[in-house]
Amino acid sequence: MRISVIGCGYVGLVTGACLAEAGHEVVCTDINSARIAQLNAGEVPIYEEHLGEILESAHKAKKISYTANIGDAIRASDAIFICVGTPPKESGEADLSAIDSVARQIAAEAQSSKLVVEKSTVPARTGLELSRALAAYTKDSKLKFRVASNPEFLREGTAVGDFFHPDRVVVGVDDPAAAEELREIYRPILERKFHCPIHKGACPAEPKGEFIVTSINSAELIKHASNSFLALKISYANMIADLCEKIGADVEEVTHAMGLDPRIGTQFLKAGLGFGGFCFPKDVQAFIHLSASVGVDFEILKATERVNKQRIERFLEKIHKALWVVKGKRIAVLGLAFKANTDDIRFAPALDVLKKLLDEGAEVHATDPEGINGTRALFPEVTYHQDAYETLQNADAALVCTEWDVFKKIDWTRAGATMARKLVIDGRNLYSPKHMKELGFEYHSFGRE
Repeated sequence: MRISVIGCGYVGLVTGACLAEAGHEVVCTDINSARIAQLNAGEVPIYEEHLGEILESAHKAKKISYTANIGDAIRASDAIFICVGTPPKESGEADLSAIDSVARQIAAEAQSSKLVVEKSTVPARTGLELSRALAAYTKDSKLKFRVASNPEFLREGTAVGDFFHPDRVVVGVDDPAAAEELREIYRPILERKFHCPIHKGACPAEPKGEFIVTSINSAELIKHASNSFLALKISYANMIADLCEKIGADVEEVTHAMGLDPRIGTQFLKAGLGFGGFCFPKDVQAFIHLSASVGVDFEILKATERVNKQRIERFLEKIHKALWVVKGKRIAVLGLAFKANTDDIRFAPALDVLKKLLDEGAEVHATDPEGINGTRALFPEVTYHQDAYETLQNADAALVCTEWDVFKKIDWTRAGATMARKLVIDGRNLYSPKHMKELGFEYHSFGRE
């Protein structure tokens, strides 16, 4: 099938690359002509494991192409995946202006009937408005636009694996024919008839992803409901961590035992600096706003958001308690991206930490395997290092803000020998308190003191 992907950001690139690798003919387009030029030159504008590999493979197989001309992309396809951004407004409401713009362009440029698929994360009822916009702006009454919602459940850092090995593929439709078209698009993935870049041999035996057909409103709600629930679990774990610190318990012992209950599960019960990135904060805000707009007071999500914002304050309290005075101190920050295995710094907790430290007059040195370039543009006054040991040299304190494997493997005996003070404040609970103290460090983390 010929597929167009509108929006070459994170979701769009992963979607386009994976569908092309699965055998479809894909053309990607974006209003950012510089990004299209990068892609045509063989450059991958974002860091995501395996993404460069499958983009190269799809290009060699002539299954993927890029154009800055959205009209050409629209006319070339049978199905269009809308993957544009839906950033939050100041109110928390999702800004859907990019989707509205795309709808008007599709209606104006299409010369044949199309399946139009929402891949962007949108609030419920967006599909209805998208259908109305497509119908209102088309000049040819013979054209029919079948609208569907296909929310993405991609985790940054493992997105390619998530796409090829989904636990579910959700499609929201009002037309059974649209559901069958999407089933055909995903058939190679559901039946595992593709070259898997994750597993070089046979993929491990595991249940195949379920193809779930719902109404459009339900599909749109599923995405927000899923992300908001995971965010809630993180904030719940952080409140347990605060309680553990007060009564002398260990949060990891508590959450580990909790997670063994299959009704709860171990994932997203990790205490620390809280969640960041573009999905969770935005989706929680949008879900709160959507609920309020229909008269539902989603108080538990307001608390989730409030607890998450307080994590930075709790971290800074630990820093001030340990250092007393921050001004003039050299502080090493380990990690800038909002999570490991991505270069995404949007809503990253580390950025709030950097700002607070700089405002207080600290001399900040920072490192991250992939997040330096983006952060340097925001905080040019920080000194950046590619090497963690250089970052730690002469530091009065080391702050762990992202859980990269390279930070888990730091030789703290070596690092401590060059630090001005052997102090580690761990925002991700990467290390054993007992081991760090045996090495002579003053060590602080969340819920384990």
